[in-house]
Amino acid sequence: MCFSNMYFGLQTGWVSMMSLQASMLGFSIFKLFFPKHSSDNRPDFGPQENVFLQTVAVATATMPLAAGFVGIIPALTQLSWSEGGAILFPAWKLVVWSLGLSFIGVFFAVPLRKETIVREQLPFPSGTATAQMIEVLHEHHEQQQMEEQEQLLTLRRRQARRTTSLQPGNNNDALDHDGFELSTLHLDAPSSFFDEAEDDEEIDTVFAMHEHHQSWSIKMKAFVSSFAVSSTFTLASYFFPVLYALPVFNWLTLNRIDFRSWEWYFTPSLSYIGQGMIMGLPVTLSMLAGCIVGWGLLSPLAYFSGWAPGSIDDWQSGAKGWILWISLGIMISESIISLFVTLFKQLYTTINTKFRHAYTSIQQSNQEESLEDEFNGVKPNDKDKPIEDAPPDQQVPPYMIIFGLLASVVLCVGSVHMVFGDNVMPVSMTLLSILFALFLSILGVRALGETDLNPVSGIGKVSQVAFAAFMPGNIVANLIAGGVAEAAAQQAGDLMQDLKTGYLLHASPKAQFYGQLIGSLLSSFIATGAYLMYTSTYTIPGPQFSVPTAQVWLDMARLVNGHPLPPHVYEFIVSFAILFGLLVILKAMEDRLRWVKKWSWLFPQGIAFAVGIYNPPSFTLARVMGGITCHIWNRYCEKPNDTVIIIIASGFVLGEGTCAIVNMLLYALSVPHFS
Repeated sequence: MCFSNMYFGLQTGWVSMMSLQASMLGFSIFKLFFPKHSSDNRPDFGPQENVFLQTVAVATATMPLAAGFVGIIPALTQLSWSEGGAILFPAWKLVVWSLGLSFIGVFFAVPLRKETIVREQLPFPSGTATAQMIEVLHEHHEQQQMEEQEQLLTLRRRQARRTTSLQPGNNNDALDHDGFELSTLHLDAPSSFFDEAEDDEEIDTVFAMHEHHQSWSIKMKAFVSSFAVSSTFTLASYFFPVLYALPVFNWLTLNRIDFRSWEWYFTPSLSYIGQGMIMGLPVTLSMLAGCIVGWGLLSPLAYFSGWAPGSIDDWQSGAKGWILWISLGIMISESIISLFVTLFKQLYTTINTKFRHAYTSIQQSNQEESLEDEFNGVKPNDKDKPIEDAPPDQQVPPYMIIFGLLASVVLCVGSVHMVFGDNVMPVSMTLLSILFALFLSILGVRALGETDLNPVSGIGKVSQVAFAAFMPGNIVANLIAGGVAEAAAQQAGDLMQDLKTGYLLHASPKAQFYGQLIGSLLSSFIATGAYLMYTSTYTIPGPQFSVPTAQVWLDMARLVNGHPLPPHVYEFIVSFAILFGLLVILKAMEDRLRWVKKWSWLFPQGIAFAVGIYNPPSFTLARVMGGITCHIWNRYCEKPNDTVIIIIASGFVLGEGTCAIVNMLLYALSVPHFS
């Protein structure tokens, strides 16, 4: 999964948390190769164990983003001579840098668990969805297996009480009302047991077990099939590169309009279709809107107006680089305003709750208190209920958090000093960037818990803006400060999503905490190896891996340090920044304004809109196809099958991400392919 995220991150800058994929893949492997039998003394691989495995996997999978391998590190390799020249890192420096950023967010997230997950019960949608996925995965092997054993025991007891047996040659196979043959259930029991089941309720129970078993088999077959199809197509795209870039728009216009030169072609990548399935239709439509505005309107406008006279795909003087500034303005605007809205909501809720509780305790009657609770979203008697939490021995002790946080800060400061030196990033400035990162991480975690969007890219940009005031003109230090903030927010958010999953499934927070530390430690080496493999095999940035996120980071660092903007892009940056800032404010007020609530579904999501601008249309179109597929599936398929689409999507993503390693080896060995 770390290799997959490195692959997708270098291509489009989009990195997935991989919690759903990790849960399902880990379950499949452990249940397939380590099944529990009645004679085993080993503990079963249950939901809690699956949560621990998924926590380790997520910590490992997201390191390409947390350590900046898809953003900060490539950006530092693209510095111009006037900016100090490109900085190239040997393997040991990359490992030290990764280790320095691996643990700050982990130790900082644990104290936030009590407030955000236990007390406030923030939804953390991805963490909740992962918990539901794990429940579905283990339902057959846990609850249904117990019911099956109990049913068979009941049937055996009934058989023992019977004194007669079936006559030879008499076909008494029990059939349900749909004609289902119960003797085909493979429940390790003779068909006579089902023949003797006189109670229709018993037959219905056994039939329900079979239906669940069939549903489970379908899901596993769906995952294996989607993984195989995606892997096969990815391998075929190496030998037939035309499959990866189909000029469908040129074909539709009979080549009278060269859409291909404007990046309008279709990449039938099953992994990006799978990503669209996981993202959902609203996010992918926001990306499509950004794609149409950026690549269909603004890009030709900038080129034909002479504002971006260079090659269209040139980051410096071309239309691709010109519209990138607009996406950057949208991300900054939405991120800053979203963080302020989150901060204001938290302050308002805290002050308002304390004031109202003090007022009602003196002036209000019990009936008025009940109305007040309903106004604040508290159900009757909720205040009297004790807060359910993990046992004390399963929680992380405070001393471990305090000493761990101090140690992680020392490690981060020492790592930055070893990699860059005190002349580039003084110790005092590193400490300042860490303090700023911790504050922004709180806002990022709250935004993630409420909206399922962790604005890590925006948090990094906010840190860059603030840091430019302390070290003006130092682009390298500006990138480092942004990287520290992004890493802390990313890891804190990932762990909070995992802790939400563990809370719903009664897993040990301490075990998850250890799992996050293990995954982060291992991934510092794994992600470094993956990055070096890709950079030694491919030209980065290059045609196959353009690393758009690195250009976003670099342009932001240049902007806040006095770099001039391209011609006439300032007006568009301000206009789009104001527009999406207003949309954030309106969405926050939709509970108070009826017309906003009615039409808010038409408001595009700013970050997704910006991604649609700086990513080429080929990747966006595939994601939109996935979003449409997911929407159709959820609308017309029965609810028990709603997890199948996520399983198929996971197979698509993991299939291409895994087989991309094979393609990289073929490329490194110069295996011939059709041009």
